Amino acid sequence: MGNSMGGRRKKAKVMKINGETMKLKTPIEASELIKDYPDHVVLDSEAVKHFGVRAKPLEPQQHLQPNKTYFLVQLPKFPEDDHHQENLNRVPRRVKSGGIHMGAKDRLDLLMLSRRAVSDLSSSVSTTATAAGGPMRVKMRLPKAQLERLLEESKDEAEVAEKIVDLYVEKSGGGGVNGGAATTRHGGNYSKAREKRVSFAATDEEEIHLDGTSL
Repeated sequence: MGNSMGGRRKKAKVMKINGETMKLKTPIEASELIKDYPDHVVLDSEAVKHFGVRAKPLEPQQHLQPNKTYFLVQLPKFPEDDHHQENLNRVPRRVKSGGIHMGAKDRLDLLMLSRRAVSDLSSSVSTTATAAGGPMRVKMRLPKAQLERLLEESKDEAEVAEKIVDLYVEKSGGGGVNGGAATTRHGGNYSKAREKRVSFAATDEEEIHLDGTSL
């Protein structure tokens, strides 16, 4: 019995997004775990609890600690622009949970839905701006509590992104993602009065920003 308990203490628990759980003998480096999972990263469950979607992945040379829980997740791809890179370089700060207590699996689900919602919204706004004939940048702030409620009420990440866009449309007075950009008709031709550039980022205060300025 003593050997069995000692063996359990030397293992790290790794959870995948599909609910599958692995127990790995330690010491083991993160690089050994992700070598068979391209585009995946390892996240400490405690880091996810404190920092949410901005939790920093383990470095390849970092060791998994025994008797701890980790998440193996595939991160979505974000548009490569200066504004997004600036947000990636920000140092995450510890935030209060607001009295919400979630298990490891719940935190993993919330993490992935949040990241995918960000990715879907980026793609949606980028596509709309391109179709409109020019880039657009707008700004929107969404509290963490409201985001969590949207995640709970939505059946998938696509619906989450759609609701966030709808919220922006509502806040902008129904002007759509173009933020009310006016068009003028002259002899059957439409000319745009202005253009905006759109990008998406999460702020340090666990809020969502569609950050930007008119061009």
